[in-house]
Amino acid sequence: MRKSLIIIGIAVAVLALAGTEPKQKEFTAMQKRWWAFQPISKPAVPAVKNQAWVRNDIDAFILAKLEAKGITPNAPADKITLLRRASLDLTGLPPTPDEVQAFLADDSKDAWLKVVDRLLSSQRYGERWARHWLDLARYSDSEGFKADETRPNIWRYRDYVIRSFNADKPYDRFVKEQIAGDELYPGDPQALVATGFSRHFPDESNARNIMQRRQELLQDVTDVVGVTFMGLTMGCAKCHDHKFDPILQKDYYRLQAFFANTRIEDSAALVSTEQKQAYQQKRTVWEEQTKTIRAEIAKLVEPARKQFYKDGYDKFPPEIQAALDIPADQRTPFQWHMYYKAKPQVEITDEAAAKKLKGEPLKQYKALNAQLAKFDSIKPADLPIAQTMIDNESEAPKTHVLSVANYAVPQYEVEPGFLSILDPAPAAITKPAAGNGSGRRSALANWLADPNNPLSTRVMVNRVWHYHFGRGIVGTPSDFGVMGERPSQPELLDYLTTNFTANGWSVKKLHRMILLSATYQQSSNYNEAAAKVDPDNKLFWHFQRRRLEGETVRDSILQVSGALNTKMYGPGIFPPLPPGVITRGGWNTEKDTSESNRRSVYVFVRRNTRYPMFESFDMPDTHESCARRNNTVSAGQALELMNNELVLGWAKDLAKRVQNDAGMSPASQVERAWKLVYARAPQADETKAALDFLQQHDQITGNRQTSMIDLCHMLLNSNEFLHMN
Repeated sequence: MRKSLIIIGIAVAVLALAGTEPKQKEFTAMQKRWWAFQPISKPAVPAVKNQAWVRNDIDAFILAKLEAKGITPNAPADKITLLRRASLDLTGLPPTPDEVQAFLADDSKDAWLKVVDRLLSSQRYGERWARHWLDLARYSDSEGFKADETRPNIWRYRDYVIRSFNADKPYDRFVKEQIAGDELYPGDPQALVATGFSRHFPDESNARNIMQRRQELLQDVTDVVGVTFMGLTMGCAKCHDHKFDPILQKDYYRLQAFFANTRIEDSAALVSTEQKQAYQQKRTVWEEQTKTIRAEIAKLVEPARKQFYKDGYDKFPPEIQAALDIPADQRTPFQWHMYYKAKPQVEITDEAAAKKLKGEPLKQYKALNAQLAKFDSIKPADLPIAQTMIDNESEAPKTHVLSVANYAVPQYEVEPGFLSILDPAPAAITKPAAGNGSGRRSALANWLADPNNPLSTRVMVNRVWHYHFGRGIVGTPSDFGVMGERPSQPELLDYLTTNFTANGWSVKKLHRMILLSATYQQSSNYNEAAAKVDPDNKLFWHFQRRRLEGETVRDSILQVSGALNTKMYGPGIFPPLPPGVITRGGWNTEKDTSESNRRSVYVFVRRNTRYPMFESFDMPDTHESCARRNNTVSAGQALELMNNELVLGWAKDLAKRVQNDAGMSPASQVERAWKLVYARAPQADETKAALDFLQQHDQITGNRQTSMIDLCHMLLNSNEFLHMN
């Protein structure tokens, strides 16, 4: 009775705080005119003087701006530079000597086109471009917070992204699956996996203040959807109207309302209805034949399970205890959410409960378990599962605008809706005809994937451009607002965006158009006169030389050393860590070296312990979305490459490749090393310097193999190897 009175008192207090919606704010003329909110239309291709430089329409837009500023674009890069650039750009790996030789020998008009198409069709492409998307999705294999527990099946989302890029899945479908795949495509297991996009929030799974925890997770999802798909810093509006952009506080919670009914589902079976039925039939047979044994086990562990339930239950506040106690048919939508979040803290399996047994009960449990094992031959194998987000079956809890984002201080109620400056009316929600779900996320997904959406379409096109050139047409890829950069080529951005949607939302076709342009194929040479006019290269008068990311550095070293294992997909791998690195949550170093040498996209992402080599090279913090990585130069990077035992081991592997043929002269070995690492032959002075180094080093070590290892180690540490030119 006392508990019920407390709950009623809380409910009354909350309702008393909830107010009425204030009068709709009027947007200023400037806000209404802001470029990012304007409809997209296809501009005419501009006329230019130097038509000979133009290879496709991209170049006409670029050149028109350059000519207006009196800037001459750079000449084309040489063929080897181009090949290495495109290989690293599209696959994250340097070209092999055979690929270099084939391109150099191809004098046909479409030689470059064949290279681009080959790279886009490579399975390595998906691994490379998935890494960019995973940065945006704040992908991690662990929870974060103090315990940083492993998420054992979240890797399926990473594999989904790789497969999607390799298949050139239309971007509109890619968006819809991640926002509402379970609702829109109920028969597609991969669409269910895709909803893991919203599952990547950091989560303190044992938090006792579950109402606060729920609100924090909703805020994380709202913020990430805003920056990733709309290029807007929605999070600034959680406490008040956005100080700079036309985003109302109400709009923040209207967007959040689309996700108000979602909950974690970490055991989502990834099989068809028929496969589920077949599994259940076998499971029923096994359960019938083991019923007695399992009942005895359950009786044996029941005290431990009850104690676990009580320990967890007693730590919850009264309103959460009430959500657990109340009969299922009487729970409110909000109580259902509290129930699902509290459930893992009060329920454990028989296996977990058995760990608390001692003495005779433990002996009995082991004996019963041995009897149960005799039926393993008829027990069906566990179904593959994924960690996803789904809707509760009941109606959604109400969403209120919160005072200073405090869940305990609601103001007025809002319905799901989009940005008021674009569409002030509540979203039209249609419950899915098949499967579960409220239809809320489907409405959002369809709006984001609408070709007429002025934000989401431009945002993705700008991201692709950003990753190719090191900066976007809009230099702030996740901020199209007033505090972000304005587009340096707004007409080009709209031209590419209309082409993108007209070409079936194909990301590969967008890549192709960019790489076939003269703009992309420019050299990175410095031009003092051009730099005085456009020092930041916002007009793209040259290709921007830039350092490779840590993952690409590691993969490139593995590739040239011959140690790279190209096996795809599966749970994250655990390469060796340097001595002294402590991980909370565990790091089970691979016993098989070959497994350790798989591509970096498969390295386990421990949220609170970033892989040291990647961290040195500016791996982002996976607690939040990252649109563009930092590109720093630090002593730690040099020390990582010089002193890391793994890098030294790969240098040894490279030296073995170089010295593989006993009959080769030292000069020929130097040439092979250069071609493997730099994709080019050494110049005469480089050959002389390398031979002098080997000879002098031989006098110190008396061992040519050791000398060659040191030479190879030096090449792997060089700027030419570590940069995309």
